[in-house]
Amino acid sequence: MSILAAMQKNKMIPEKYKQMSQEELEARVVEVKNKLGSKLFIPGHHYQKDEVIQFADATGDSLKLAQLSAENTEAEFIVFCGVHFMAETADILTNDNQKVILPDMRAGCSMADMADLDQTEKAWEILQEIFGDTILPLTYVNSTAAIKSFVGAHGGASVTSSNAETMVKWAFTQKERILFLPDQHLGRNTAYDLGIGLDEMAVWNPITDKLEYEGDPSKIKVILWKGHCSVHENFTVQNVHDTRSQYPNMTIIVHPECRREVVELSDLAGSTSYIINAIEKAEPGSEWAIGTEMNLVNRLIKNHPDKKIISLNPAMCPCLTMNRIDLPHLVWSLDTLEETKNTIKVAPEIAENAKLALDRMLQNS
Repeated sequence: MSILAAMQKNKMIPEKYKQMSQEELEARVVEVKNKLGSKLFIPGHHYQKDEVIQFADATGDSLKLAQLSAENTEAEFIVFCGVHFMAETADILTNDNQKVILPDMRAGCSMADMADLDQTEKAWEILQEIFGDTILPLTYVNSTAAIKSFVGAHGGASVTSSNAETMVKWAFTQKERILFLPDQHLGRNTAYDLGIGLDEMAVWNPITDKLEYEGDPSKIKVILWKGHCSVHENFTVQNVHDTRSQYPNMTIIVHPECRREVVELSDLAGSTSYIINAIEKAEPGSEWAIGTEMNLVNRLIKNHPDKKIISLNPAMCPCLTMNRIDLPHLVWSLDTLEETKNTIKVAPEIAENAKLALDRMLQNS
């Protein structure tokens, strides 16, 4: 079911939850958690608001939280505080007795939405005509279950920002070329770090159904889907230059979903976990400009008052879709656990091949 169809099927939040005070909402979460105990598990992604993350039983990236959900076999209800594709992955990995709930069905991911199944199947057909059976598909976990399923069915695997290098290396032991979905920036940065030249990378445009590349196509090793993270793409070269000018002692650390030129000018680049660990291990008094989602940056600033931390882009706002999960929606979802309002359920035929993509990643990274 598409996010739009799910939104149409499920009613929007009742007005009473919007009228409740912060104290009433917080008390209600505590009440439900105490009542259900181990039957309830609330995973919270790093990019969630503090008002929500305070009630998370575990925090982390999307794959880690999905795995923890599966490990918590006593939990009958998984109230996933993240976005749609994350809840899908949790549903794929959890057992049939566990119910995965997304507090707000509008919490999607613009990057994941940039590659749908129809576009991918059409692209695959054209690319097979150009390159023959020489391509292995890889998909970032920030993709829909349908895309993971497509990749799994065609011998490919999913990747995370932490293991992307390992998985790209593995992919090249399988085929001569890779198709990397849906984030062109993570794919480009990963391939470049592995020694693949920019002149060996092409971009597939799903809007025009064309391969964007100048030169001999036989030299292409990596085909990058023309998708991006709407948050991380907003960090610019000018942001880096401004930070260097204003704060010459700052270490600039960015997420690999940022553009290649931003990553190249930064001091460090790595996954969300990499960024968090770097700040936690940093010396008191050290200075950092961070290029990632604003809720996380603000949390790092609050948790590390002994360090000077800023956002690389001072005008950056939090991830808008992630921010749809707020305290009223969390309480509403807890009050309606037995109903099917915001349940995420991946069709078995899609889940089977999507799990193949996830399992190949876990086996090879």
